[in-house]
Formats: sequence, structure tokens, C-alpha cells
Amino acid sequence: MAAETKLERIPMPDKMPVVGNMLSVDAGAPLQSLMQLSRDLGPIIRLDMMGTPLLIVSGQELVNELCDEKRFDKAVRGSLRRVRAIGGDGLFTGDTAEENWSKAHRILLPTFSRQAMNGYFPMMLDVASQLCMKWERLNQDDEIDIVHDMTAVALDTIGICGFNYRFNSFYRQDYHPFINALTNTLETCMMQRGLPFEQQILKKRLRQMEGDVGYMNKLVDDIIAERRKSGDRATNDLLNYMLDGVDKVTGESLSDENIRYQINTFLIAGHETTSGLMSFTLYYLMNHPEVLAKAYEEVDRVFGRDISVQPTLKQVNQLQYVNQILLEALRLYPTAPAFGLYPYEDEIVGGKYKIKKGTFTTVL
Repeated sequence: MAAETKLERIPMPDKMPVVGNMLSVDAGAPLQSLMQLSRDLGPIIRLDMMGTPLLIVSGQELVNELCDEKRFDKAVRGSLRRVRAIGGDGLFTGDTAEENWSKAHRILLPTFSRQAMNGYFPMMLDVASQLCMKWERLNQDDEIDIVHDMTAVALDTIGICGFNYRFNSFYRQDYHPFINALTNTLETCMMQRGLPFEQQILKKRLRQMEGDVGYMNKLVDDIIAERRKSGDRATNDLLNYMLDGVDKVTGESLSDENIRYQINTFLIAGHETTSGLMSFTLYYLMNHPEVLAKAYEEVDRVFGRDISVQPTLKQVNQLQYVNQILLEALRLYPTAPAFGLYPYEDEIVGGKYKIKKGTFTTVL
């Protein structure tokens, strides 16, 4: 009984009949809206989304507690669940209880090691050089669409390092059709909120999404089939790692279907987050010239001023101040701003807040 008296009600904004707090979150700026609610009500708040409870947690101590994987699991629900249309049971949209999630996790983990980066670096440098060449050829008064160019760098890098496919974003006016299909699909997944008559209202978009998903899957399936047919195992990309990788626990490899889902996942989870980080970093640097000057100094000191000499991965790892700038940009405006969890059992967090088993919890 003594423990019961210590429990506190989780703060909640005013709600309306039937819809609850659906209108408490600005549909046009949901993240900023949740951030403001958290500032107003505290590190943990409760929302009623038309009868479905939703917790928003932002306090560092509480977040640390929620990251205990023995008590909480990642939640693939809402918009993320709909992204399974192209992500399937890949790492991003797969449930941790699914066999392919664990299998792919074990097979792919070494492909993101420091040693693996040595193999990817020449391909990364190739794409970065294309961006530099584009900017070098601009006039002094030309405007640069930073978000477009950062997205192009991210997508082209994932394409070539992931499966040796060139989207060639710097050699075309618009993005590759695959990217347009991916963007449209993600937008359609995100705009669905489970409201009445939504399927009818979005009927045209959903039909378009079906065609886009079919196009993307076919392109990736053809790449996988061609790689198997050619027998090329010399290319140092993620596709070959997945084709050759064997899970030490099950002794199994990934199916071609799951490899397709993993490739789609790299494109989904990698392009917007990375391009967002670079875009926000450049924005902050433009607004803090003293920090930009120190970044210039470090780059010149580490790389030298001779632009004909290609930088090395060892030199990149020496850019400590630039790395600090990237981390600070992530802190100021994280481009992967939230993730979902749920407790396996009823839990008490912070010593005073009760979270019922299975409650969807968004961590900012």
C-alpha cells in the first residue's frame, strides 16, 4: 500500500469528447507540437488518441529507464507499421520477435564496423566529389538548394555502397524515379492517422502507392537477381554481404525477399536522416561564423590545402571538432526525432509513474 501512495498521475492536456487529444497535436508540425506539450506539462505526458492511450517521454532520466531492453521493446505501430509496405520485416520495420529481425541483425552488424568503412570509403568519396564538382562550377551569385543536394549525396551514397547502383542524382534535373516513388510512399504512410473514412479520402494516393511499391520492389529484385546471376562477389557492398552472410545462430542466410526489404530499409532510414543532419549542420554553421571558421581551420590542418590530394578515412577520423559540430547539430535538431516503445509488463518508471503493459510510448 505504501508503494501505491507514491504513484502520481501522468499529466495530460485538456481533451475533447470522442476525439480525445487528436486535435492537441498539430498535424502540420506534430513533432514541434509534442515538444511544446512536453515543455508545458513535463518529462512524461499522457494523450488519449480516440480511446487509445499514448505516452510521450522526453526527460533524460526516464528515457534512460525506458531504454532497458529487458523491460521495454521497440514498437512498430502507426505510421511505422504502414511503412512495412516497402520495409517488410527488415530491421527498421520488423518486430524484434520476428526471426528475420534477429537473423539480419547478427548478419549485418559487422557491415557497419570501422573496418567495413574502409571498404565503403572510396565509394563515399566518389559521390562527395560529384557534389564538390557541382558546387565548383556554380557562379558566385547562384543559389544552392542545400536540402536537395544533401539528399542527393545521401541517396547516391546508399545506392552505391548498398548495392552498387548509381542513382546519378548530380547528372539529372530531378531525382531518380525510384526516389520519387519512395518519397510518395513514405508521405502516404505518414499522412494516415486511422481516422474514419480515411481510406476513401486517400483512395487515389493509396492506389498510387500500390503502383510505386510494385515499381520499387521490382527494381530491387532485379538488382538482386542480376547479382546472383553474374556471380560477382568482388564488389564490396552491403548486397554481397547479405547474399554471402550466414547467421551463426541459425546457420541460415537471408532470403532474397528479406534482402529486398533490407535494401529498401537502408534507403528509407538512411537518406532523410543523413541529409537532414547535413542540412541542419550547414544551417547552424551559416549562423555561427566563429564555429565555421574553426571548422575550416581543422579541415585545412588535417587535409592540407592541396585539393588534388584525396583525403583518407584516417584523416576523416581526425576531424574531432567537425565531429563535435555534427553531434551538436543532432542535439539541437535530431533528424531521427522520436522512437516508439512499449513495456512487456506493467512498469513503474521514475519511481512514481505507472505504465500499463503494452502502452505505446513515444520517446522524444
